[in-house]
Order: sequence, then structure tokens, then C-alpha cells
Amino acid sequence: MLPRTAELGLAPIAGSAPEVVVVGYTLGGGQSPLLGRTKGYAADHVRRLNVVTADGRLRTVTPDGEPGLFWALLGGKGNFGVVTEIEFDVFPVTRFHGGGLHFSGEHLAEVLEAWRLWAPTLPEEATTSLGVQRLPDLPTLPGPLRGAFVVHVRFAHLGSADEGERLLAPLRRAAPALLDTVGEKPVTAIGEIHLDPVDPMPYFDRSMTLREFPRKAADTLVALTGPGSGCRLANLEIRALGGAFDREPEVPNAVSVRGIPFVLFSFAVGGGDQADDLRGQLAAVMDGFAPWAADRSMVNFLSPDEARDTEGVRAAYGPERYARLAEVKRHWDPANLFRFNHNILPA
Repeated sequence: MLPRTAELGLAPIAGSAPEVVVVGYTLGGGQSPLLGRTKGYAADHVRRLNVVTADGRLRTVTPDGEPGLFWALLGGKGNFGVVTEIEFDVFPVTRFHGGGLHFSGEHLAEVLEAWRLWAPTLPEEATTSLGVQRLPDLPTLPGPLRGAFVVHVRFAHLGSADEGERLLAPLRRAAPALLDTVGEKPVTAIGEIHLDPVDPMPYFDRSMTLREFPRKAADTLVALTGPGSGCRLANLEIRALGGAFDREPEVPNAVSVRGIPFVLFSFAVGGGDQADDLRGQLAAVMDGFAPWAADRSMVNFLSPDEARDTEGVRAAYGPERYARLAEVKRHWDPANLFRFNHNILPA
């Protein structure tokens, strides 16, 4: 989709992995590392959905035609029907200034403290996240990253290259960079911000949102994942939100995390024979950040190991939003046909 819109000088609110299917990404909110802080969630810019509901009918859902179902679909994921088509806004964006700074993991403490103080100062035109990564030794990776333990600071800026470089200067001073890929890029290169893997792999993941990220939380991250920690997680990342992510869209929807400043996501690579060990490591990280946990979750990041019962799903959305979603579910899917998911029960 992005290459096609780029031919016309336009861009959708694409995520960190542009290969991800549009429908699932959008129904869970859709958090972009490029346009999100200026435009909000992908769900905020949907105009129309074609949906097969539980009664087998294909319906066109709009804010005027079926406002309750429209609200619930955008944030409620696959609980209300099978979405076959989405119409959404695109924006006149053709380029950005961004990429990543990779530092040796030995410098995690210095880089993390610099990032923690720097990220809240950025204008809405700039977006950032930070990943602590133990990378595989693969020939597809640049030489300095093969088999390396690194800190990956991601950055994207919609303004000029000069302004982008000025904004990034404090992070460049934090430590010597192993690899610097920041520069002028076409909007089709959005995947180069996070460098998410594109090939299938066996993995386990967990996530949580944070209401703050103070110095003590940074120290906890270093203790849990830094040098000498024994951590074997492939990636632990913190994404800074804010800006338009906090603002209600013109047409409200069920996206659950407005007003939350950070989301934390981690995954470990391994097969079923390593499941208990890797799940234990992920749980240790989540438990370590419990003192700063927010009260809702980013639905697109929920793993099969999270929100496994009604109380967990209610907590992910918050009680008031969940109650409204359950009422919509009662009307459109009273028998709970669409239940193989993080399930919202009919009221």
C-alpha cells in the first residue's frame, strides 16, 4: 500500500513494520513511529469499514450509519465481525529525517539516561523509541550488529534535516555509535526506523504501558537487561507516545491508551522447548516494571499470554470502555461467535 500511495505524494499512518496487514493493525489502534505524534492513531482516520457481522450480513459501517459499531471496531480488534475493507485518510508526506543510532550495550546506562531526559523535550513532529537488543549472527545484518548486544535509539522527524540533526545532537553525544543510519529518507523507508524483522520466527512476547519513566525505572531496566544481567531477551523496547496520541479524534473510537506516555514491549526468540524459561524471563521484566505500570494496555501489543480472561481484557480497556464494548458486543454478536481473540463478552 505505502509504495502505491507514495507514487501520489501521500502516506498512510503506517506502523513500525509496514509489512503488517492493514486491517488488524488499524482495528487495534495503529501506532506509527512517523506520523503518530502529529496525526494520532491509524484508527482515528478511518472513514468507512465493510464488515461481515455475526448474522452473516455484509454491512457498510460509518460514523453516521452505525456509530456504535464504528466506535467499537476501531480499538476493539476482531470482536465484532470480519472486516473486509477499510477506507481511511492519507496525508501529503513524501520524506522524513530519521533512522537509528546503534550503541554498544556496554553504554546502556548512559544512553538510556540521555534518552529518558531527551524524549519528553521533542516536538510533536519528532518520534522516538529505544530498544535493548541481543541480535543474532546473521549475514542480513550490518557487520557491526551481527551477534551484538546493542542499544538502538530510533528517531524520525518530519521537519527539515537541519532541525532533525539539531534535535538529535544530545543523543549523539551520549556514547560512541557503532552504526548511524539517520538521514534523509523517502516515506517508503519507514521500516528503516525500527528495522523490525520481517521473516517468521518462533517467539514469546509481553507488553505493558507505563505512566512514567523515572530514573529508578531506568535503573531497573539496566539491572534487568544490561551488561552482566544474564538477560537473553532478543529485544526490550520503550516507545515514547504523547502528542496527538493523547488527543481524542474528531470521531471517537475505542482506542484505550490515550494519555499514557510510554509503552514497553519485549520478546524472546525460541521454540516450545524453551517456553518456560523464556516466559519466565519475560515475566521477570514485567514484574520489575510493575511500580510504574499504567492501568490500560495497547491492544495491538497484547500477546497470547496476556489478558487471558475477562478481568484481564477489562483491565486492558479500562472498566468504562469495556462496559460500552460489551454492550455493543451484546447487540452485534450475542452468541459470541467472534471469541478466538482477547475476548470481549456480550453484556
